[in-house]
Amino acid sequence: MNDQLNRRDFSKQLLGTACSAALAGSTLAAGTKKPQKPFQLNYIVASCMYGTLPLETILQETPKTGAQYLEIWAKRHGNQREQIDELGVEKTKQLFDKYNVKLGSFTCFKYGLFNMQGEMDLVKQLGGDMVICNSGGPKGLKGAELKAAIKKFAEKLKPHVDAAAEKGVIVGLENHGGGLINDPDTQLWLMEMLPAKNFGIALAPYHLEQDPEMMARLIRDLDERLVHFQAWQHGMGCMKKLPKEQELLQLPGHGDLNFVPVLAALKQIDYQGRTEIFMHPVPRGIPILPTAEQVTAEINRSRAYLENCLKQV
Repeated sequence: MNDQLNRRDFSKQLLGTACSAALAGSTLAAGTKKPQKPFQLNYIVASCMYGTLPLETILQETPKTGAQYLEIWAKRHGNQREQIDELGVEKTKQLFDKYNVKLGSFTCFKYGLFNMQGEMDLVKQLGGDMVICNSGGPKGLKGAELKAAIKKFAEKLKPHVDAAAEKGVIVGLENHGGGLINDPDTQLWLMEMLPAKNFGIALAPYHLEQDPEMMARLIRDLDERLVHFQAWQHGMGCMKKLPKEQELLQLPGHGDLNFVPVLAALKQIDYQGRTEIFMHPVPRGIPILPTAEQVTAEINRSRAYLENCLKQV
């Protein structure tokens, strides 16, 4: 009888030990699973925000804005692209390395959309991965005529996108006001007509109707075809000289545009591209504020606003 009880107790003890070990194993396995990283914006600085200040000065300021990347602009908006020609590739690389900044992209309005293959090569040499331009093209088209023009544009652009793919470069198309590709419909039509993985929209909300819900829908519709995002609103515009406080209304947190729905859409699509706090000064080519330190502080004010918007998502 005692032997039977002892065997029964031993079996229960053995079963309990096995269960405990299995539970401990499950807990350990769950503990080693990597937690999902919270969504965050990946910032890039536009060199033209600092006007024509030296590239080295801008590279010094870039990490202070929370950004790891710099975008290079050419005249008339800035002149850092021309400064790279003067410095040469190796000295430019050394400067980027010195300040622990990476090249993200070139904006190539100066060269035009169909003359960027040399820029693609240079971007790649400097460790970047994207060139950005607008479409230009005929204005005022509607209906079937507009769709036909977009189809023709897509066919003309395809060899350039293919060349970029061979070089390992992304082509971002800015939805520039007044161009062929500007509103949500034209952007989505072009994405459908040219379904290349290395081609997408560099979205500039400034050039859209200032409706955050519409912007959010467009972002969700673009999804992985959104390759660059400018945190930039219309405010009072950038085409005529205004008092500085009115000019700064283009920046997030200054003007009336509510960025919460916009950032919610970016989070929904798990946007992994870069975000650029942006505005244009008048005249072009000057810093948005007189000193590099003031420009950096203003970018950080807008960044604080965007981060607060993210908390509300």
